[in-house]
Amino acid sequence: MNRRDAITRVGFILGGTIIGANLFIEGGCTSSTSTKSVVSFFTPERISFLDEVSETILPATKTPGAKAAKVGQFMSTMVRDCYTEQDQKTFMEGIEKLEEASKKKNGKKFLESDATQRTALLTELDADAKKYMTERNDREAKKYSSSAAAAQERNYMTKGKEIEPAHYFAMIKQLTLLGFFTSESGATQALRYVETPGRYDGNLPYKKGDRAWAT
Repeated sequence: MNRRDAITRVGFILGGTIIGANLFIEGGCTSSTSTKSVVSFFTPERISFLDEVSETILPATKTPGAKAAKVGQFMSTMVRDCYTEQDQKTFMEGIEKLEEASKKKNGKKFLESDATQRTALLTELDADAKKYMTERNDREAKKYSSSAAAAQERNYMTKGKEIEPAHYFAMIKQLTLLGFFTSESGATQALRYVETPGRYDGNLPYKKGDRAWAT
């Protein structure tokens, strides 16, 4: 599976665009825009924390989960190298917000919560994120008409970072899915993978429960 296919599939699942997708597809991600605070933010402890969050989103079943795919490390690389300064800030502040939400709901930190508590918390955050992103996208859409000039202006505004920030949990979920399904274990065990696929068959039989294809 190439990068563009991975982005397309994850975007389809989430019903929206993937933050940092353009740089990821083009292979042009660079850490040159990252500040020391961003680099130092992703300590081994914080990466382990992200592994636990991502594992709650995609837990191991008959196939490996997000932790086995080292999604926490993937998140740190994507945020550091492919996110804008605004998105980096949103993501880092979001980790603290997640912890505060856990304390408020469960009376304890995320890592101190059991699996049921973690799942219930992230389910609530996911609902909040979907509501926020829908409303944000509607507000952004109303700012511009369908004219070519307006479309160019919209692209300019986005590059200028004047678009409203994404919800931090939307970022976490996006990176979890993208990191997992582009990993070796995700592509070859959660999905069906053939190293050298043959001809295209648009009428391949499907049985309920069959895994999707990575290739």
